[in-house]
Parts: sequence; C-alpha cells; structure tokens
Amino acid sequence: MILAKPIKKTVAKIFAASPFSAEKQSAIIPIRHMKFDFDPKKIDPKFYLNAELASAYFASLSIFLTFGEDLVIDTARYHRDFIKDPLLKQRVTSLIGQEAIHSKMHEELNDALVDVDLPVKLFRTWAGWVFNYGLNRLPQPMKLSLMAGIEHFTAVLAEYMMNHEEIFFRSQDEKQRAIWMWHMLEESEHKDIAYDVFQTLSNNYALRIAGFFPALITILGLISAASLIVPFYRDPKNFIRLSYWKDIPHSFQLIFGLKDGVYGSSLKHIFDYLRPDFHPNDHDTSAFLAYYKETLLNPVDGVLAPYFVKEFTPALRV
Repeated sequence: MILAKPIKKTVAKIFAASPFSAEKQSAIIPIRHMKFDFDPKKIDPKFYLNAELASAYFASLSIFLTFGEDLVIDTARYHRDFIKDPLLKQRVTSLIGQEAIHSKMHEELNDALVDVDLPVKLFRTWAGWVFNYGLNRLPQPMKLSLMAGIEHFTAVLAEYMMNHEEIFFRSQDEKQRAIWMWHMLEESEHKDIAYDVFQTLSNNYALRIAGFFPALITILGLISAASLIVPFYRDPKNFIRLSYWKDIPHSFQLIFGLKDGVYGSSLKHIFDYLRPDFHPNDHDTSAFLAYYKETLLNPVDGVLAPYFVKEFTPALRV
C-alpha cells in the first residue's frame, strides 16, 4: 500500500495551515500496543532501498536499539521519582511505556532476522558488552545525559525518515515498513521528554555534551562497523561478487552522503545539540506528526491499522 500523497507536498500544506507549534509537542502522549507477528519467510534482507550494506545497517541498528531503549527505560524510571512537575512525570511514564514496546517489538523482529542468516546472536553479544560492561555502569548523572543524547539521535533519524517517506515503499516487506514507520512516529512524538528531564534535574551543559559523544560513537561508529560483516555472514560469496563491491559506495552514500544520506545530510541537526540553548523542539516536527498520525493510524487504510492493538494514556496525577 503506497500513500496517496507525497509527504513533502502534504507536509508543506500542513505547515502552511497548521495550528501546531513546537511547544505543543510537549503534550500528553499515549502508549500504543502493537502486534506484528513477523514471518521470517517474508523478511526482506535488502529492505532499505534494495541496498545490501545500508539494509545491514538498519538490521544492526534494530538489534542495538533494544539495548539502548532498555537503558533509556531504566534511567527514566530511576529519575522519575525526582521530578516534581506532574505533566513531565506523566510524560516520562509514557516515554517508558513507548520504549518498552519498541524494545519488545524489535526483539521480535530480531528473532525473525535470525532465520534470514543475520548475525543476531553475535550482535546481541557485542551490544551486551558495550552496554552491560560499559554504558549501563556509568553513574546516574552521566546515564541521564546519555539518555538525552540517545534520544536526540533517534529524533534526528525519525525526522529524516518522516521526510523521506518514499524509502519505506521500495520493498514489499509490509511489516518492516510498519515497524520502522511506527517507531519513527513515536520517537518524534516523545523526542523532548528525555531532554526536558535532563534539563530539569541537571541543566549542566558540560555534562549534557559528555553524554552526546558516547551516543555518537555507538550509533554512527560501532553499529556501522558491526554492519560491515553482515553481507559476508549471510553469504561468504559476497567477497567475490562485483555487485556487492559496487553496493558499498552506494550504501555509504545512502547512510553518510552529504547530499541526501541519513546522517550525512543531518549533520547540522546532529551537531545542533552542542548549542548551549538547544532544545529538541527547535526542530519542529509537529506537522509531520499530524500527517503521520492521521495517515498511519487511520483505521480504514492506515499502514499501522493491521498491527495496532490498543493505546493507553497514563493518568496525570496532580
């Protein structure tokens, strides 16, 4: 199913007449329960624009994300008791709930990726080393900063993906399409919560920047490096296939290209985090959210409709 209107034209119209503002993204958000039931036989290992290595990056990201989301959950839960503002406290509960379901759904996707010969068990081991023996052992103030940093990178990724909707429709793998579009919707929806918690409880610029770099190294460095082995793990004959060696620069451009690559074209957004007066809502995605909520969650023909179970909004306790 391809959406009827190109995202850029649709969103341009929304921006022109939208009643939303960046501040209004700081609203109460629901926890959505999803059920994808991934079938390994229908998994497309070249889901991302039919590019071997670029797809391997997102498969690797799916595995590492579950560890990052668990860190966010534990850190948010620990610091929630120190928050006095009832709205922010409620929003932290929503963040925890959304991230918990993200982790669960991606674990189910990762289990399916095992059957298409991706090194899921190996990557889970490596990610376990990074988090269990490294990032999870940081002191709580640093984990709070790291949580904000991780959420910044997922917000950058979400904005890119929401602005390049066509990427998801180059593959017939409807369930991978759905999980990533749902995930990006919710990452953008809650993108300011972790940051607001950090600013409320710490507001230390140096500490905020200190948490940015481990997130940068993990998401752009470690996951990229891990993904390099995926094509050879899946099929050792890729070593001698000219088509694969031609795919490498193409995939590199898709992820890191300065013109339109996921991270290359987002460098200004990524490093805007270093600005002392930065706030996630300086990058207003409220129009995207309005469009995607209407389009993806439409019960008649929404991309997420077949997989949506229910939603729950935590109580606001004043």
